[in-house]
Amino acid sequence: MRRRKRRLGAVLFAVLWSLCACKAESAPSSAAPSPQPVTSEATEKTPADEPLLSRMTLRQKVGQLFMVRPDALDFSLPQAEIDDDKAEGVQSLTEEMRHTLEEYPVGGICQFGKNIRDPQQITDFNAALQQASEIPLLISVDEEGGRVARLANQPVFDLPQYESALSVGNTGNDAAALEMGQTIGAYLKLYGFNMDFAPVADVWTNPDNTVIGARAFSKEPEAAANMAWAMARGLQSEGILPTFKHFPGHGDTAQDSHSGLATTEKTRTEMMRCEFLPFLPAEGQTTEAPRAIMVGHIAAPAMGTGDTPASLSKTMVTDLLRGELLAGEDALLVTDSLAMGAITEQYEPGEAAVQAFLAGNDLLLMPAGLEEAFDAVLGAVQNGTIPEERLEESVARILRFKEHYAGLNAAA
Repeated sequence: MRRRKRRLGAVLFAVLWSLCACKAESAPSSAAPSPQPVTSEATEKTPADEPLLSRMTLRQKVGQLFMVRPDALDFSLPQAEIDDDKAEGVQSLTEEMRHTLEEYPVGGICQFGKNIRDPQQITDFNAALQQASEIPLLISVDEEGGRVARLANQPVFDLPQYESALSVGNTGNDAAALEMGQTIGAYLKLYGFNMDFAPVADVWTNPDNTVIGARAFSKEPEAAANMAWAMARGLQSEGILPTFKHFPGHGDTAQDSHSGLATTEKTRTEMMRCEFLPFLPAEGQTTEAPRAIMVGHIAAPAMGTGDTPASLSKTMVTDLLRGELLAGEDALLVTDSLAMGAITEQYEPGEAAVQAFLAGNDLLLMPAGLEEAFDAVLGAVQNGTIPEERLEESVARILRFKEHYAGLNAAA
């Protein structure tokens, strides 16, 4: 609608300009010249001069909180098909998807293997999505290296491959993880991505844990931390936002949160010595640019949160992670997928989205129903359940990250 209004305005301007020009051509040659406009530093400030956040509508602000699969922009698809990685995926932008982006202006897209066919296709797809969005998108992918690599594991891409993060970690050389991040970051940037759901910062301490396993850099917390931070620096050197995952730590759980709630029985003291270490901004483990942290659907009953997943727990996200462990670092906090079994077995899409945001997350990843989740968050802001100040805090943070990684000029 805004685009149509702009085009209509341009047409009207052209017509009026033409009429004025005709009058000027028919006027006597002795006519006095038109007065020149007077400029003044006291000219009233226009909305275009204001920071982007102050010009955004409520729907735009709420939209920035959501990162979805591109398939979610096609409302003709059933949710089960959207979430099924083996189903046929959306691989180009349709007119219907453009309309959805206007009505539900999400802040990010996460591409999966089914959305990727070849280098030219994914480059064009990401570019089209960016062009269709009024505010630049964060476009992410799970490209960890090893068995989870949506692009490198497709032969048509002919990209460098890694046996696993664990094999890189076993070298004992941080430079190997740095090079891994640089390599992955370089080709992600080439294809139009600006965010990676990597590095895996979990410590693989439970040999029966198969969901993480060799995706982790090490079974030792210090080594896992060193490698994760090195990979993150490599990604950032290529302009890619790294995402440390899965806080509070998925390497000791016996369950897979994709299918149900995962639980750690460890106490806070135990986790401070192990699971938390790779997530902490410790001395010597820093990045030159801001980073993201993914919060997993992992319950930690020994920390007093019962069966509530960390992703939906204010105690875990706001009080512990942002309030204590990050020590003032302005990290972007993103939930793990809200369409995973750990969430969908217990919560409706709207309920999960509102609770995850109130817990302290900034980005709500892939809800199991975009319309329902979006409308629930919008309604919660309108009825005061979510304070507007809380909404603007996260939106401002997302925009800051987009200035750094997505080419956004928030002051324009």
